[in-house]
Amino acid sequence: MTVAAPTRPGVTFARVLTAEWTKVLSVHSTLWTVVGTILAAASLAFALGLFVRPGSGQSGASLIVSGYLLAQLGTLVLGVLVGTGEYSVGTFRVTFTAVPRRLPVLLAQALITVVVAFVTAVGALLASFLVTIAHRDAGGLTVDLTDAQTVRVLVGYVCFLVGVALVGLGVGALLRRPTAALVTGVLVLVVFDHLLAVNPGRVTDTIRALLPGAGARLTMDDAALTALDATTLGPQLGPWGGGVVLVLWVAGLLIAAGYRLRRHDLA
Repeated sequence: MTVAAPTRPGVTFARVLTAEWTKVLSVHSTLWTVVGTILAAASLAFALGLFVRPGSGQSGASLIVSGYLLAQLGTLVLGVLVGTGEYSVGTFRVTFTAVPRRLPVLLAQALITVVVAFVTAVGALLASFLVTIAHRDAGGLTVDLTDAQTVRVLVGYVCFLVGVALVGLGVGALLRRPTAALVTGVLVLVVFDHLLAVNPGRVTDTIRALLPGAGARLTMDDAALTALDATTLGPQLGPWGGGVVLVLWVAGLLIAAGYRLRRHDLA
């Protein structure tokens, strides 16, 4: 009587997700990026809190989220690391031999990026809240969690940082080289935005509104948005319009990365 050899379980998305999760957590750079992002965000919020004065018109929520200027770079790096990890260490051929359909790997990386970026953003938010307590008290800034604007700013902060991480993932998965992906991400997210900001005009303001940095509107309170809209000659997107622009960038980059992954060579 012949005994059949045990069959190996097939490749499932759950197994792909577990494998990618293990890879991300096993790399020390992931932890350091998360910790560094939280510290950078809280440190900048604390430093900016030193300049708060009573009657400044600033809200307590806007001070808490003011560290987004540095935090966005941290989550961008996080996404780039996840997107280029397979290629920088040379394991991509093994991975895609085991998962020949390829796209489940990218989807798993996107889900992992969302989770890690969300934890990072919430950690940065809590740390910034704690380190700015004294500054808010001295400046008379309150944080009312029953206020719709306050909730929008705090939630928008988390959403923006998660979105930036997905932009990093998309650029990383598309370019496959950590340095090239990081430079490209910084240029699109920060450098181009600031260059256009110092050269105002209808065309430049319109282009600026269509860059992923428009998602930073999610972190602005009503006073900051009003001041921004009063000076721009481009479209006035409001907070959620900026969020839509960021989502479209994320979708476009991930679709492009998925197309390259599916249709082109891995090299």
